[in-house]
Amino acid sequence: MKYRNLGRTGLKVSEISLGSWLTYGGYVEKENAVNSIHKAYELGINFFDTANVYERGEAEKVVGEALAKYPRDSYVLATKVFWPMGDGPNDRGLSRKHVMEQCHASLKRLGTDYVDIYYCHRFDPNTPVEETLRTIDDLVTQGKILYAGVSEWTAVQMAEALAVADKYLLDRIVVNQPVYNMFNRYIEKEVIPFGEAKGIGQVVFSPLAQGLLSGKYKSVNDIPADSRAAKLENMRKGITEEKIAKVAQLSGIAGELGVTLSQLALAWILRQSNVASALIGASRPQQVEENAQASGIELSQEMLDKIEAILA
Repeated sequence: MKYRNLGRTGLKVSEISLGSWLTYGGYVEKENAVNSIHKAYELGINFFDTANVYERGEAEKVVGEALAKYPRDSYVLATKVFWPMGDGPNDRGLSRKHVMEQCHASLKRLGTDYVDIYYCHRFDPNTPVEETLRTIDDLVTQGKILYAGVSEWTAVQMAEALAVADKYLLDRIVVNQPVYNMFNRYIEKEVIPFGEAKGIGQVVFSPLAQGLLSGKYKSVNDIPADSRAAKLENMRKGITEEKIAKVAQLSGIAGELGVTLSQLALAWILRQSNVASALIGASRPQQVEENAQASGIELSQEMLDKIEAILA
């Protein structure tokens, strides 16, 4: 496993990290979830990601329990705040009240005194950025979080946050967590250039396009019954015959290189130096083992050109 600095910080994270969205605490049985975390740690993955909203806190409990057997200083733990955690008017967003209360609740569920990275899970247009950043800064001062991050913020929104942080001498955001894969490349236009210029690293989610780039879907009319796409309509909508045809061509390139399609898709993402880590999901340890081997795979310009021709 290879490691990269997170943005312009001294924190080193594994090129492949393990997430828990749509998996731990709900979709995946606990035994497989825990075994996947143990396998990841065994393979050198030191970066584990969750969020308060994943199964309303249940994912955090599973992750916290699984990691409890390891020294706290040996891994990097991230969680998030923004989405509703109740029905009340203050049970969502990035207000000081919600952020403070959810941070403490997350720490309790995770069974730890601090998290390494605390993400603002989305931008909150109803709360001043200064209020949110001052709250994050207070949590950093208290030692409850070490680094501030955001998820799916635009370059303009991050620029505003940096300006406010610099004006009031508050902790700066150092990481953004956007979606990024061969079929969703919006961050290449503005987010990555902004991150490179300002020292904000990307930790990308859905690197395999929610399973499409693993090669498991052969036709829109042949969705495996045990797949997430079979259970989630929004995921099914993202699977088209055109994309499946491109996946078949990409499989040919993976074969040429002697790697799996998943490994090719992850290595393609890691060609971006601004990407600190690709966040995988796994329902069983074997998937973690396969995906972890993508770390260190370097694609030649010739191969990148071939991939670009297919995607175009």
